Amino acid sequence: MDFTPNSSNETLRLKALDSYSILDTFSDRDYDNLTAIASEVCNIPISLISLVDDQRQWFKSHHGLPVDETPKEYSFCAHAIQQPDQLFVVPDARKDKRFLENPLVTGDPYIVFYAGVPLVTEEGMPLGTLCVIDKKPRRLTKNQKKALEALSNQVMKLLELRKSKYELRKANEQLEEKNKMLEGFAEVAAGDIQSPLRNIANSYATFQKEYSQQLDNAGVQLLSSMENSTAQLSSMVDGILQNAKTDYVKRREKENVSSAEIQQKLVEVYPKSGDYTIEFSFKAEELHINKGAVLQLLLNLISNAIRYSDKAVAQVEVGVREDERFYEFFVSDDGPGIDDLDYERIFEIFTVLNRVDRYGEYGVGLGLANAKKLVEESGGDITVDSELGKGTIFTFSLPK
Repeated sequence: MDFTPNSSNETLRLKALDSYSILDTFSDRDYDNLTAIASEVCNIPISLISLVDDQRQWFKSHHGLPVDETPKEYSFCAHAIQQPDQLFVVPDARKDKRFLENPLVTGDPYIVFYAGVPLVTEEGMPLGTLCVIDKKPRRLTKNQKKALEALSNQVMKLLELRKSKYELRKANEQLEEKNKMLEGFAEVAAGDIQSPLRNIANSYATFQKEYSQQLDNAGVQLLSSMENSTAQLSSMVDGILQNAKTDYVKRREKENVSSAEIQQKLVEVYPKSGDYTIEFSFKAEELHINKGAVLQLLLNLISNAIRYSDKAVAQVEVGVREDERFYEFFVSDDGPGIDDLDYERIFEIFTVLNRVDRYGEYGVGLGLANAKKLVEESGGDITVDSELGKGTIFTFSLPK
């Protein structure tokens, strides 16, 4: 492939170089080590990692030469990249008609010998060279040429690694921005949907109170069906909103929290009641956790334990213990239990074993799916153990 300055491929080459976002970056020890090795192996005082831009050649590393760049029109490397598949050697620039009047030859740094290996992308685009320069005529041995080629491969690996990290960081930033937009949209959309749903529910209650005596059985059943559908839709909207908030909660930083503070937050949401009792068994006094994530998980599991209890008063226990690597939280109840055949299925999205809870409210199967997602994306694990007729215990672990 021809990469002369007048070639249409030059535009593609410059675009490829720009994709590495490396021009004018700070010096880097990894690159400097390679030029130092190249100089040592070839026994030549100057070694450069040169990247050929539109109007200049810029040096990512310059061993033995105290400049950062030179004009492209005087660049030996601009000639070298025209033949990207081979080592470019100039034994004596003073005798080479291409360079004998070059200011870099007739003046400082007085280049006489040059050897450069093109730095070529996987797509075949030459970005620049790894080169060695001397002020006197030289010849490289076969082993020196091989070493220079091997070092140029290492330079390209560093460039590719840097590019991959840059692209990954950029993709993560874009994903983060999209997630924030989706979270905001979900919250607004959920609010916009919940408002008319509440109006429907209120209208139903008023209509039932004022006009139920005037309806036949078919009319009453129709209204009841409307109420049930509204309740189901409302629960689904709440679940979707909770799912959207899960990603936000997951990204919060860990902080030092006392188990007493966690207990207090749970009691604020679930104060004493005739419907349930909650006992706490915290074996770890100080925790270093994502507080928002832990509270969301515990509240989710406590809510399920109370809502789906078959006892007049649900008995719930909440606790945490720790080892060297993990915190292990649990929520147990004395409810109806779960068949072991359903252990995996209950964590699947939109899976509901009991459609209506003890309060007549509808579940849509998002709570446990959200919990599993939050735990696993936080580096932990969540499990269930249950015995039909005796109760269930959910346990989730989170790394310290």
